[in-house]
Amino acid sequence: MQGKVIVVTGALGALGKVVAEAAQARGARIAGIDYAPSQTPATADRIEIGGVDLSDAPQAKTAVDTAAKHFGKLDALINIAGGFAFETVGDGDVKTWQRMYALNVLTALNTSRAALPHLAASKAGRIVNIGAMGALQAGGGMGPYAASKAGVHRLTEALANEWKGKVTVNAVLPSIIDTKANRADMPKADFSKWVTPQELAEVILFLASDAASGITGALIPVSGRV
Repeated sequence: MQGKVIVVTGALGALGKVVAEAAQARGARIAGIDYAPSQTPATADRIEIGGVDLSDAPQAKTAVDTAAKHFGKLDALINIAGGFAFETVGDGDVKTWQRMYALNVLTALNTSRAALPHLAASKAGRIVNIGAMGALQAGGGMGPYAASKAGVHRLTEALANEWKGKVTVNAVLPSIIDTKANRADMPKADFSKWVTPQELAEVILFLASDAASGITGALIPVSGRV
C-alpha cells in the first residue's frame, strides 16, 4: 500500500472510515468521497470530497478527477457508498427499488467509469466493490436491496472481463456487518457471529494490493462466523 493512491467512496461511513484508516496505516494516500459534507482540509496524504451524489455521473466524474489531480494519479477505487432498505415486494413501493438501484449500482458504475482511465495508467489498477451475501439468495423483505446488490455482482464481472490485463475488478460479499446501526436495528441478534468492519477491511485491502494481481472477476464471501 505504500505510496498508493486509493479512492474510497462512502469514506465517512462506518465501513469507509475503517478501510480508509487501515489503508493509511499501510502508507496509502486516501481520497475520500461521500454524500455527507466534509470540512476536513486537504493534506499531502488525504483529501475528503464531500457533498457528492455519486448516482449522478457528472458529479462522480468531477470528484474522481479532483482526486486524481490532487495526487497526480489513482491506483485503486473502493466502492463502499451504498444503502439498505427492508421492504416486501407486495407491500413495497417501486421508488424503493429505484433508490436501491441508484445507491448501490449507479454509485459503483459512475465512479468506476470515471476512475478507469486513471486506474489503467497505474501499473496495478484495482477496483473493489461491495456486494452482499444476501444477494445470492434473497429472503423476504430483501428484494429491492438484494436485486441492487446482484447488479453490483454482475457489474463487477462485466468490468473484470472488459478491463482484463489493465485493471482488476473484484467484489467482497459480506453477511451482516457489525456496526452500531445494525446492532440498533437487530438488538436481539448474536453480534459475535457478524463480520467486523476491520475483518472486511483486511479482505478489501488485500484485493486492492499488489498481492492480488492474479485475481479478477471474483465475488468473495466474507461471512464472519455465521
